Amino acid sequence: MTADGGARGEQWRHASGNHGGQGDGDGFAAGVGQDGSADGSGREGRARGAGAGRRAAALVALIIGLAGLAVSLTGVVFQVLPRQFTASEQRQIEAWEVSRRWQDMPAGQIFPASVTYQLPARALDDTVPLELPALRVSIAAQQSDCAKAVTSAAAGAALSRNGCEAVLRATYVDATRSYVMTVGVAALPTEAAAAGADSGLSPPRLAAAHDAGSAGRLAAGVQVVRSGGGATRLYTYNRQISASFTAGSYVIMYAAGYADGRPRVPVLRDPYAYAEMTSLAQGVARSVADTLTAKPAVPHCPGAPGC
Repeated sequence: MTADGGARGEQWRHASGNHGGQGDGDGFAAGVGQDGSADGSGREGRARGAGAGRRAAALVALIIGLAGLAVSLTGVVFQVLPRQFTASEQRQIEAWEVSRRWQDMPAGQIFPASVTYQLPARALDDTVPLELPALRVSIAAQQSDCAKAVTSAAAGAALSRNGCEAVLRATYVDATRSYVMTVGVAALPTEAAAAGADSGLSPPRLAAAHDAGSAGRLAAGVQVVRSGGGATRLYTYNRQISASFTAGSYVIMYAAGYADGRPRVPVLRDPYAYAEMTSLAQGVARSVADTLTAKPAVPHCPGAPGC
């Protein structure tokens, strides 16, 4: 009985141990399973967070890359596209182009073979002006010593003091060849220089006939160009009127008189002669000025200075 009881007790202990071990095993398995499940969820969360961070970083890098590409493309565009000038730069370039025309344009373009001028209606006792042609009879050689192309030392000094580069001259007559005029273009470096030079020339005044001081009373200005006309006729004349004005960087000078070389006379006594002589001279001078200072094309690259 004792042995059986011990055996039973041993069996009980084994059974209890087995049960306890089984219970422990089940409990351990359950614990690992629960802990493992919890650890897996944390890793997945961290993985999702890391993935979102990498995507954000990639997006930032993409934005920065695109911005850099845009900057690079902008630089390339500015290098490839023509340069754009400011309004101030455009004015400077246009003034520079105008100031070079006396060198760039042919003499026959500056001084065309024929110029139309208007005789005022009042000179004809009419209501409309009369258009008449002025005919070019001579173009003088370019004079680089500006003082030699004007009538007084004071006028020459005024031109030289302001940087006169050269004087261009041409002679015209009216259709009847009764009146003759010389137009002169003094080329100055800037508009301010032209204004300074012109201020040194006296305002136009008519000379009195046979006045010993008339040479001093007549405005200083362009020296007339005496030249041969049709049938070798010599246009030698005295200056009856003289005037000047500025156009851009040029001083435009003109003088007119009778084509037959008569001495200075008070042309105001003959209203028609005065009207046609002044209309001829002013018409030709203004035409030359308009040609030289016509507004150039808007500067653009390539082609303009500064491109």
